[in-house]
Amino acid sequence: MTDATTAADVAPDATDFPDVAALRYEQAREELVAIVGRLEAGQAPLEDSMQLWRRGEALAAHCAAWLDGAQTEIEEATRPRADVSERAGRSGRADQAATTHADDAVFDEDD
Repeated sequence: MTDATTAADVAPDATDFPDVAALRYEQAREELVAIVGRLEAGQAPLEDSMQLWRRGEALAAHCAAWLDGAQTEIEEATRPRADVSERAGRSGRADQAATTHADDAVFDEDD
C-alpha cells in the first residue's frame, strides 16, 4: 500500500466478488469462518491476506444483509394485526396495511 492509498481504496465492493450475492447464508458463513481461520493463522503472504480480508468483508456484509432481512420478515410476520391496521389508518393507506403470505390462513386465529 502506498502512502496515498486509503482504506476506501482497499475496501471490498460488491462488484469485486459477484459470486457472493448468489451464496446462501450458510455457505457464506462457512466460507467466512474458513477465511478468518486462515487469517488468524498468519501463514498467508500479505497480498493473499489482503485478498482474503476483502472477500471476508464481502461475505460478512452478505451475511449481515441475510440476517437483517430475516429479522425484518420475522418482525413483520409476528406483529399483531391491530398494529398493522392502526399504522395503515394513520397513514391513510389501507392498501399497505398488511402483507399476506400463502400460509396466513393456516396461522390466523379463528375469530
